[in-house]
Amino acid sequence: MRRRQFITLVGGAAAWPLAARAQQPTMPVIGFLNTASPETFVHLVAAFRRGLNEAGYVEGQNVAIDYRWAAGHYDRVPALAVDLVERRVNVIAAFSPPAALAAKAATASIPIVITSGDDPVKLGLVARLNRPGGNVTGVSLFTVPLGAKRHELLHELVPTGTAIGVLVNQDSPNAGADIEDAEMAARVLGWQVHIVTAASAREFDGAFATLVERRIGALVVGNDQFFNSRRDHIVELAAGYRLPTIYPLRDFTAAGGLMSYGPSISDAYRQAGVYVGRVLKGTRPADLPVVQPTKFEFVLNLKTAKELGLTVPDKLLAIADEVIE
Repeated sequence: MRRRQFITLVGGAAAWPLAARAQQPTMPVIGFLNTASPETFVHLVAAFRRGLNEAGYVEGQNVAIDYRWAAGHYDRVPALAVDLVERRVNVIAAFSPPAALAAKAATASIPIVITSGDDPVKLGLVARLNRPGGNVTGVSLFTVPLGAKRHELLHELVPTGTAIGVLVNQDSPNAGADIEDAEMAARVLGWQVHIVTAASAREFDGAFATLVERRIGALVVGNDQFFNSRRDHIVELAAGYRLPTIYPLRDFTAAGGLMSYGPSISDAYRQAGVYVGRVLKGTRPADLPVVQPTKFEFVLNLKTAKELGLTVPDKLLAIADEVIE
């Protein structure tokens, strides 16, 4: 063999591993966009990963996740969404209506899987639930329309109350629906309703002080991602002011709140993970119908009821999905 032929052969053989590595597919990247804080959503991120695992993806092995948290500051969300788009992630998982709206405004081409507490059709995220169209699909929690049910449950526990308070975040897309639900329920139940607002942690103390000044007998906490991320603070204030309170999610009751009624958020995050996996495998969001929750949880904390001097009716105990003692 001539020397020139030998060098060419060896050089080509040495290049084979490099060529093989170059042909290997790049690990896909998920843009994870959430308006809350990571320390309060550890269990939900774990549920999202479980959904990915069901779809055949394991973080760090065959998929990467680029996390973006707004820590309750909605004004930061649009820039975070744009940042993920500029990083050319393969799909965006957007949790909460503000995150979903920001992601949709940032891109019309990158697939988006949402979880939304409000109607995604009403928000303009999808054309229809069964045939979303466009680049958006996901899970619709429909937690807002459950407000009337929360009022009814609270009335069963505090039937002699004449005035009820409703805590809403005036900056949240859910605020209008929460207020409308409260006013309708008050007319049916014969309650006076007082709306108080808080859009930052420093406003909580003032909101609760106002409730006490107005001699509120019970409180409904509105559905809001910022409230969810500050649940320990809200539960502590409700206990300190001895206000019987119902919350939108189980996490509040687990943290010491009196009771909650709403969909299983963990299951919604898991389903979002499954959908993200299907999108990564090539399914178009337009062909994935927006799914709705099938599991709702009414949770009672008997320890908190006892501390508030409340007797829980047998009717509520019978229908509770979980009783914390």
